[in-house]
Amino acid sequence: MTANTKSRAAAGRDEGEKLVASNRRARHEYFIEETVEAGIVLTGTEIKSIRAGRVNLAEAYARINGNEAWLIGMHISPYDQAGDYFQHDPTRPRKLLLHRREIGHLQEEVGQRGLTLVPLRLYLKRGRAKLELGVARGKKLYDKRATLAERDAKRDIERALRSRE
Repeated sequence: MTANTKSRAAAGRDEGEKLVASNRRARHEYFIEETVEAGIVLTGTEIKSIRAGRVNLAEAYARINGNEAWLIGMHISPYDQAGDYFQHDPTRPRKLLLHRREIGHLQEEVGQRGLTLVPLRLYLKRGRAKLELGVARGKKLYDKRATLAERDAKRDIERALRSRE
């Protein structure tokens, strides 16, 4: 291991992923059938705000236009230390970096089967921002109730097992 590699490992960059934001509501409102990792095209102040954790995925969704994938509605707060000239628009559409065959596959899934693309989580991997996209099908109200009931039943079982020990 060289000195440069040691310093990067000490800084925590090679130690995996750092979760920045997650969309917990997506798993409640959708059945996630498949996930895909995508990069994001960002400006300098956007990545600084992401590293500070000032991101909101709640209203975001992805769309495919032609041969490009776009993330729409993700809010990245303005970076406080940047001047007015360098600030970014908090909710501008951001291009997603995917391989052409991945975009074709996603376009096929979304177009034919009536699915949608939902961002699940945003994380930093080796210093770069990555987005986990889910190919999702919407849940009906009774599906949401069944999921909640199943989770409560599992919690009760775990509680009963712990009390026995």
